[in-house]
Amino acid sequence: MTRPVPFAEVWRGSLLESLHQGHAVICDDKGQIVRSWGDPDAVIYPRSSAKMIQALPLITSGAAAKYGLNSEQLALACASHNGAHIHTDRVNAWLRQLGLGDDDFRCGPQEPDDRPARVELIKTDSSPCQVHNNCSGKHAGFLTLSQHLGAGPDYVDIDHPVQQACLAAFEEVTGMESPGYGIDGCSAPNFSTSVHGLARAMSWFASAHERSDRASEAAAQLTTAMATHPELVAGEKRACTNLMRAMDGKVAIKTGAEAVFVAIIPEKKLGVALKVVDGGTRASECAIASILVGLGVLAADHPEARKYMYAPLINRRGIDCGSVRPSPEMLFG
Repeated sequence: MTRPVPFAEVWRGSLLESLHQGHAVICDDKGQIVRSWGDPDAVIYPRSSAKMIQALPLITSGAAAKYGLNSEQLALACASHNGAHIHTDRVNAWLRQLGLGDDDFRCGPQEPDDRPARVELIKTDSSPCQVHNNCSGKHAGFLTLSQHLGAGPDYVDIDHPVQQACLAAFEEVTGMESPGYGIDGCSAPNFSTSVHGLARAMSWFASAHERSDRASEAAAQLTTAMATHPELVAGEKRACTNLMRAMDGKVAIKTGAEAVFVAIIPEKKLGVALKVVDGGTRASECAIASILVGLGVLAADHPEARKYMYAPLINRRGIDCGSVRPSPEMLFG
């Protein structure tokens, strides 16, 4: 099947009002497809769901060890955070550790998604800084690697040693040559791959604890960091954080812009990747929760599972008008 399949249905009353479709793949530790929906060969940009791949050279190069990076910093290197103080304070400390400042970033300023942090900026008549950018942890990792390599300041350029190291890691773990790249919201190159390639990469991460080579040890470190610090990977009220907490640190998951989602499941040595073709986040959150339930790593009756699988549509008077729910194709197990 090469066409996208229904992922999430939007019901209002007795009418199916909207339908989100997509592609998804579950891979085993050999990179083989265990289950798929839609077209496994559909080429996508993984966007921020690939941050743990981009963080691999930070460890394999020796930069993380040289600068004594801890598990919180590794989690932030994989994060799309809310810009709360728990994120920005740590990233600022990381910059000071490198002897660098906000101006050394190349990600651009962003208004924080965290409401208290946003209100604080308003009250103090301050403008957002680059450290508030949801990708500042990833960029702190890029700066660390760049400094370790003695490379130039424009670390987001495609021919910069940092991005070339990221490309090499990306093609190694996806098992395919990237067809190309686009520029992400944070100005870094984002390399394209197939949904199967991305799921293959996640299954490689999921089985990394059984191997002893340097790259696999790095992957295991990053997976553990993400699962141990879910609040740093995203933030309060975010699906990544909520669902990782619900699975008691046994699974690492990561969203990406335009409705991409991945999961790393070490106890089953499985990797998951999905893409909703219309870019609807409500559908990608519903789909990843459905797959995690189907695989038996998220309890179907857990409040967080139900929050995303059966998200109520509440109007401005607080009336429940309908719900976002998984399509029949996504219910398995």
